[in-house]
Amino acid sequence: MRSRRSASRAVDLSADASQVLSAAGARRATVIRPRGASPWDRLFDLFRYRDLLILLAVRDLKVRYKQTVLGAAWAVLQPLVTMVVLHVFFGQVLGVAERVGSAAYPVFLYAGLAPWMLFAAATTATSGSLVNEAGLLRKVYFPRLVLPIAALGAPLVDYLIASVVLFGLMAWFGVAATWQVALLPIAVVSVLIAVVGMGVTLAGLTVRFRDVRHVVPFLVQTLFFLTPVIYPVTILPTQWRWLIQLNPMAGTIEACRGAILGTPIDYAGWGLSTTVGALLCVVGVAWFIRAERRFADIV
Repeated sequence: MRSRRSASRAVDLSADASQVLSAAGARRATVIRPRGASPWDRLFDLFRYRDLLILLAVRDLKVRYKQTVLGAAWAVLQPLVTMVVLHVFFGQVLGVAERVGSAAYPVFLYAGLAPWMLFAAATTATSGSLVNEAGLLRKVYFPRLVLPIAALGAPLVDYLIASVVLFGLMAWFGVAATWQVALLPIAVVSVLIAVVGMGVTLAGLTVRFRDVRHVVPFLVQTLFFLTPVIYPVTILPTQWRWLIQLNPMAGTIEACRGAILGTPIDYAGWGLSTTVGALLCVVGVAWFIRAERRFADIV
């Protein structure tokens, strides 16, 4: 009897001890949440983590040209070779150059290709930024927006390098710069706004649905033909031009080209495209901030 009572008492004590330990463990549990509850607080975190953002951007730039023979020359060769190929097939064979007007078609092409390649490269880089940094994403907290924003660094540097060749082409073909070239940085900002809107949305979707990585190249290629890069928007009927300018890059590409060539800029079309890009940016960033709390669990 005494042994049975001792055994039952030991069982009761062990049950009580497990309850105490579980209660103590529950009290010691710590939930890590980002600072601030509003989207503005989360965006301010980007400034607080600016050192990490700069570090990741510089790292991507170094990795891009590490152990390459030509180095930064690739930033020039890609748009230059593409311009030559498009000039031969579209400008000469299909006669698109005749619809451009007095401007030299190679300069016309390059003025549209340079910002388009910035958009294409930056969209591709930002869309895969979270998946590519899955290891970092799981280990430590930082604003997840740092990753897609940092991915803009290398494509932007490539664009700046490619722009040097653009001004060389202008001098070669006798295209004089006008005061409108001062609008080019504003047009580049419009490109980056559209990139952030599309990039952060695609980055978040890629974490949940890995098939999105295969959709991005197809989407970029389709947008290329829906954007007036190799043709002027004036070849379209006037009543339908507003439809193509709903593409956030259409009016912006025309503005970049007008700033370079000194031709009249359709400010209404540029404004419409920029507005669409800004809406994409606001909606995309807001959705990204709400969804980022689960990225580390499912990446």
